[in-house]
Amino acid sequence: MFGRKKNEQTTAPEETAAAPGRPGAKNRPTPTRREAEAARHKPLVPTDRKAASADSRKREREQRAKMRAAMYAGEEWALPPRDRGRQRAFIRDVIDARWNLAEFLLPVMLIGLPVSLIPNRTAILTGYFIVYGAVLLALLDDFFMWAAVKKRVRAKFGEDPEKGSLWYSISRSMQIRPGRVPRPRVARGQYPS
Repeated sequence: MFGRKKNEQTTAPEETAAAPGRPGAKNRPTPTRREAEAARHKPLVPTDRKAASADSRKREREQRAKMRAAMYAGEEWALPPRDRGRQRAFIRDVIDARWNLAEFLLPVMLIGLPVSLIPNRTAILTGYFIVYGAVLLALLDDFFMWAAVKKRVRAKFGEDPEKGSLWYSISRSMQIRPGRVPRPRVARGQYPS
């Protein structure tokens, strides 16, 4: 009908299938919906459940290790919301650059509390003096630390520190330096500009 011969119609698909085609083309017919769904179909329950469970645990362990390494390195995407932002990174650097008395509070308490348990009036008073003296010195140091942090944040960003920055800086200063997360990026005395 319309001038087409039947033998031309049967040879055309063979020619296209046999032809190497142009580069970048798929050179095959488009799969039907049923074929595409069957190709990507995965069973809900794997055949070897033990191997699938071990593989899943291994992938999760690798993902957690990658996330932990990124968080320790201070990568923004891996940090918890309280640590994100330019101001928080700057505050961390200022606190990590200084010697904080509050970070030595735990070791001093580990010395002072057992001394206060000795059943001797002088030892009890000495232990209390060590513990409460260290707490008062740490509070005083945190007061001066916060004043310096506020001053530096205002100078760098031209605005007051974000809400919650006071407690963030105090909690950071109380942590022992090797245990801080994210890890300190600056050495002691190397204040950021």
